[in-house]
Amino acid sequence: MKNVLVLYYTQSGQLEEIVKNIAQPLLSSSEVSVTFCDIGLEKPFPFPWDKPSFFDAFPESFLQIPRTVHAPSDEVLGKKYDLIVLGYQVWYLSPSIPVNSFLKSEYAKQLFKGVPVVTVIGARNMWVMAQEKMKAILKGLDAKLVGNVALVDRHINHVSVVTIVEWMFTGKKEKFGIFPKPGVSDEEIAGATKFGTILLDHLKRSSFDTLQVDFVFNGAVEIRPFLVEMDKKANKMFQKWANLIIKKKASRPKWLKVFNVYLFVAIWLISPIVYILHLLKYPLVFSKISKEKAYYKGV
Repeated sequence: MKNVLVLYYTQSGQLEEIVKNIAQPLLSSSEVSVTFCDIGLEKPFPFPWDKPSFFDAFPESFLQIPRTVHAPSDEVLGKKYDLIVLGYQVWYLSPSIPVNSFLKSEYAKQLFKGVPVVTVIGARNMWVMAQEKMKAILKGLDAKLVGNVALVDRHINHVSVVTIVEWMFTGKKEKFGIFPKPGVSDEEIAGATKFGTILLDHLKRSSFDTLQVDFVFNGAVEIRPFLVEMDKKANKMFQKWANLIIKKKASRPKWLKVFNVYLFVAIWLISPIVYILHLLKYPLVFSKISKEKAYYKGV
């Protein structure tokens, strides 16, 4: 019998739906026992978000400063796992605070050591650098990353900005006005079971060497070079902003408002300029981009 832990954090329920769809083929197998664990914090974040809370989460999110998590059940802690499926969201270009907090807890040290891990990302669009941070965390836990599935909002960047903000602040994942439904499409969420079928085959054989190749062949990861470039540039700027704000305890609310303005300008004014420059230099860096795409598709 193979023991699998499906560990995740969700606010809207989207990521829970994704990981449970991936787990369906595992649940249908008599050779696999699946245990689910929804990460909880002692001081949970609101959903829908209010604007002050949303921006107040920025410095700790980006700098990966943990909070206190609820202890998993005895059922979760009482098993040795053959595989962990870890579902996470990206908050401010880093793994979300709840997931980061769990991975830096004593519970993670107990659960992850020596265990193969498949990460499942539900994101707006930029997730590559968050996954690089996740790789470092898992390495520190002595876990082995064997697969990654990244499901994203496929709409263009500025459309998804508008729809995700509406969703986060109203809690309603639905079309409004001329805009499409936000988040990962219903078709992709439902189709995530195919990754579970692939995973089950590798799990039965106790061999994950070619798992990510099979995942990628079936559409688990799409790399958009412009978004990778934006992700890297934004990480450099976020590093400066987060370090500044975290030190300004007394004037933190004021600096968060300034950061809010910066973010608006970066998305709506700077980003289009960067995109035009990206297109102009694309032929000159084609070889580098091809290598990066191959790297980020892998584990």
